[in-house]
Amino acid sequence: MDFSSYFPIWNKLTPTQQQILERNAVLRKVDKGTVIHNGTVIYNGTVECTGLLLVISGQLRAYILSDEGREISLYRLFDRDICLFSASCMMNSIQFEITIEAQKDTTMWVISADTYQRIMKESAVVANFTNEIMATRFSEVMWLMEQIMWKSFDKRLAEFLLEECNLEGTNILKITHETIASHMGTAREVVTRMLRYFQNEGMVRLTRGTVEVTDKIRLEQLQND
Repeated sequence: MDFSSYFPIWNKLTPTQQQILERNAVLRKVDKGTVIHNGTVIYNGTVECTGLLLVISGQLRAYILSDEGREISLYRLFDRDICLFSASCMMNSIQFEITIEAQKDTTMWVISADTYQRIMKESAVVANFTNEIMATRFSEVMWLMEQIMWKSFDKRLAEFLLEECNLEGTNILKITHETIASHMGTAREVVTRMLRYFQNEGMVRLTRGTVEVTDKIRLEQLQND
């Protein structure tokens, strides 16, 4: 579990920079459901920073919360993914609220924002790497907005279920309607109605706390229609 093997551009750092990162990287383990970061991302102000997160194993979810208390997932982080929004105080210009929560028991490295910012200021390689991560995250958020605005809910739900099957490696998903609604930014009742429709059409089977995908081909056809 050596930090150097998880940081993507390790070999492009100077020995001094490597030493600084290794000395300041903190190994942290969190249980499923733990909120790791919860606050306003203010790039040009002062806000408490959790630090840069580098996932070793597990799964994190970044989401925003509406005034009505409705959640919608922006993106998820898996093994070797890096989260910068949790170290947002080192950047400039944009403001929004974001929450980062462990979806599974997760082990990760945490690097303080001050440490990472220090290296980023003196290393063009690290600065470019950071910009690439930010661009990727914003692309994911823009893609999500396009899906919400232009794609019907049945297609979005079919896509979500297929993605979950691939992530979990099984067609039997231990997930509640409330959890699905939180990911998709809608009400639980909307999810329940659509899942019941899918069940009537023979695409899924519903039991308490479980959604079993019984016809992937039809879900794929629905997703792509």
